[in-house]
Amino acid sequence: MAGVIQTTVRRSMPASLLLRVRHRSPGLANGLVGGALAAGLGLAAFTVLVMLLWVSSPYPDSGPGGALHVAAALWLLAHGAELVRVDTLSGAPAPMGVPPLLLAVVPVWLLHRAARDTAEGDARDNAPLMPGRIAWAGVVLGYLAVAAPAALYATGGALRPSWAWTALCVPLVAFVAAGTGVWTAYGRPSGPLEQVLGAVLPRSARHLVLGPDGRPGVAARAAAAGATVLVAGGAVLLTVSLGWHLGETRRTFGRLTEGWSGWLAVLLLCVTLLPNAAVWAAAYALGPGFLLGTDVAVTPLGAQAAPLLPPFPLLAAVPDPGAGTALHGTVAALPLTAGVVLGWFVGRGSVSGGGRFGIRTPGRTAGAAAFAAGGLCGLLMALLAGLAGGPLGTAALARFGPVWWQAGLATAVWLGPAAAATALTVRAWRLRGAYGRGERRPDRVAARRRRPALPRPALRERLPRGTWFQRKRAGRSPAPGPAGADEPYLLLDDDGDLDALRTDADPLGLVPRSAPTSPLEDLAPPRNPGPANDLPKDTGPRPPT
Repeated sequence: MAGVIQTTVRRSMPASLLLRVRHRSPGLANGLVGGALAAGLGLAAFTVLVMLLWVSSPYPDSGPGGALHVAAALWLLAHGAELVRVDTLSGAPAPMGVPPLLLAVVPVWLLHRAARDTAEGDARDNAPLMPGRIAWAGVVLGYLAVAAPAALYATGGALRPSWAWTALCVPLVAFVAAGTGVWTAYGRPSGPLEQVLGAVLPRSARHLVLGPDGRPGVAARAAAAGATVLVAGGAVLLTVSLGWHLGETRRTFGRLTEGWSGWLAVLLLCVTLLPNAAVWAAAYALGPGFLLGTDVAVTPLGAQAAPLLPPFPLLAAVPDPGAGTALHGTVAALPLTAGVVLGWFVGRGSVSGGGRFGIRTPGRTAGAAAFAAGGLCGLLMALLAGLAGGPLGTAALARFGPVWWQAGLATAVWLGPAAAATALTVRAWRLRGAYGRGERRPDRVAARRRRPALPRPALRERLPRGTWFQRKRAGRSPAPGPAGADEPYLLLDDDGDLDALRTDADPLGLVPRSAPTSPLEDLAPPRNPGPANDLPKDTGPRPPT
């Protein structure tokens, strides 16, 4: 009967292997599901948008299959992948590599949420989180498992993805976004950032990027503020230019399409490209400007004519061809303002934190401002300029947007001197206010003297042996009872069991002399050199003290 029970209860080999995998990797399955769900939601969002525009279009060029191919291609374009148009007038394929920066928010946010929720799992209060590597790997693999069939499906449409850019950009976005999600689930620890900064920055510059408490350092906060001012100022310049060319902006809508559905589609495209246009305007204010073709540059000093430009509302904000005027030169106020804001952050941080006595020296303050402007803010603007541009065709249309290295170099040149001067001014002003309240200058504060530590002499009495458990106070513990028969081995206690074994006890019953408090007491002669037996016994009355 036992053999029958054993035969019926025995599980098959695939079921036991599946159970082992589930027990060994509890978070991998959740990560795979979360990554696949994030990719599916992103594709669904793009599909709904494209299908609505296709349904509302009075003259659709293709059926629902073509609309689905366009939705998959746009989803890949949001990751930064370059698309290729095959239905051109010349017959040669033309690349389209200007990704709308606003569309990139959708996949990045979905990946971040999926990785964060997977790492947290069902953890509540003090429950342990899921291992970070397992959660990150599961989300990335699940996301790529959906992205690969979507890329294969998009190859059958008019906009086909470039395999080289797709294989590079989609996994990179998945790696970074999922990593930040897991990092957020663990409370944003500073350990991974310290390891990365330790490999690329010297020790003296790490605290400027990452503070001792794990928060962004003074240089990182200042660089983020400077880049924000530049991009926001670029958006203001774009709005002013569009209002200046309002008539041309209206006429471009009529040239592109007819009907409210076509106008709505063009308007949505303009909204998704607004961050790109703001970065272009910021590069224009910095000086290098942007390109509207291979040899067509638009700068504050002058703009060249671009005859191959299509009618588009945002391109109506481009300055008129010709030499620059004094009005165009007023855009230099934007980088100067960004430099002042950046320097204010550095100057404020140089007094309130960092350095000895909470104050950095003038040289370190100027160096921190230059590092924040040239190193961090310039690198950030170069990254944004590289993402905001790309090709829109071949030959003359192969270069569109700002040149990334020129934008980064111009940011360092403009913001560096302004930030250093502002940081030193703010530092001096804040120190002047502190001195007016009666505080002492840091250079007049005497350094605290340290007394030399004298070596302690060894005590003559033997220290009590440490125990694992804390002993109860004397007088409160009950008297020990007789040892039982089941306790053949007892530890000797220092209270009375070792009195007979002590060798430092005086046979005459005198109290031993205490340990000396300084090395000089060992050299002093004894007070009673005679033997203890010759001492007279004082039995008479003593005078009052």
